[in-house]
Amino acid sequence: MSYQQTTLTLPAHARGIHIITPMVEDAIHKLIPRSSKAGLIHLFLQHTSASLAINENADPDVRLDTEDWLNKIAPADQPEYRHTLEGSDDLPAHFKSMLFGVSLTIPLVNGTLGLGMWQGIYLCEHRDYGSSRTIVITISS
Repeated sequence: MSYQQTTLTLPAHARGIHIITPMVEDAIHKLIPRSSKAGLIHLFLQHTSASLAINENADPDVRLDTEDWLNKIAPADQPEYRHTLEGSDDLPAHFKSMLFGVSLTIPLVNGTLGLGMWQGIYLCEHRDYGSSRTIVITISS
């Protein structure tokens, strides 16, 4: 088994759920040939106020509804929050990141991401104005 690794730096995004599948695919195909048949792709987001997710990529309302749901679960501007030095959106962003997580493992199938027909990879930016985000991509094949 061999391992390949690279980083993908995503541009800053406003709060929301953003499709990043094409950027991940480009990074993977720069790292390994499409002739690689099988393996695992691991994505690790090096941040605590954003997260990664796989979900439906056909209807953009899924992303909007997900953002609305997250904001109901972890709203900003709550008087009981102690961690407010970085802004009223920071602690809720940490909560949301813990809910979704910062890593994904996806099968490599016939040299490409083994996602289902309707699936896409999302950067979930939980800060009102996020910074650039870095993903470590590790491929075992």
